[in-house]
Amino acid sequence: MFRKRRGHVAYCIIGLERFGLELASELAKTGADLLLLDTDADAVAEARELTQNALIIGNIDEKTLLEAGVQNCDVVVVTLTEHVDSSILATLLVMNMGVPKVVSKAAGAMHGKILEKMGAEVVFPEHDMAVRLATKLSNSHLLDVVSLSEQINMSKMQVPDSFVGKSIVEVDLRNTFHLNIIAIETVAGVLDNIEPGYRFASGDILYVVGKLDNLELLDKLVEDNG
Repeated sequence: MFRKRRGHVAYCIIGLERFGLELASELAKTGADLLLLDTDADAVAEARELTQNALIIGNIDEKTLLEAGVQNCDVVVVTLTEHVDSSILATLLVMNMGVPKVVSKAAGAMHGKILEKMGAEVVFPEHDMAVRLATKLSNSHLLDVVSLSEQINMSKMQVPDSFVGKSIVEVDLRNTFHLNIIAIETVAGVLDNIEPGYRFASGDILYVVGKLDNLELLDKLVEDNG
């Protein structure tokens, strides 16, 4: 059974279609704990390049998901749009397990409405990809943006020159912009245990989570001060 490491955020992705694998790949870069589930053996084999916690499941049912350890995750993303009935069932089961955040990929407007009524946060990939590209093109420091829900985004951001030499405490993104740094990619490797006293170095890549408006506000401020 999957159990997350202490102090880490654990994500489960149910359905390893293209969207699920791409999301898993981006999350893996942050050092997050991942649990990846699919009924397709080939998809799971590909996912094992990202984590050993990639499992083949025979059915979408409560027993299977509990045995896999889905209930131990902080965020579950359901991407089963090729089988709408399985998507709805998986979303319902996960929500009944009390997982803090459940995000479901919708195949269309009606599917999305059903998922929303169930209480899930819904994503529409084509729309989200358009927002992601527009954000990337219009903001100079945001290298990439992944929508985790309608409100929460994970951004890959080049460290601004004005941050270099300053500590995380001194920059204080949490209180100033309501953004959280979940990982830092340095020349020595990826830091996923963020220490408040860490001082930013030129070339660092930040992985930041928060609302898109706040990410754009940070980028604008950096640009204006640049």
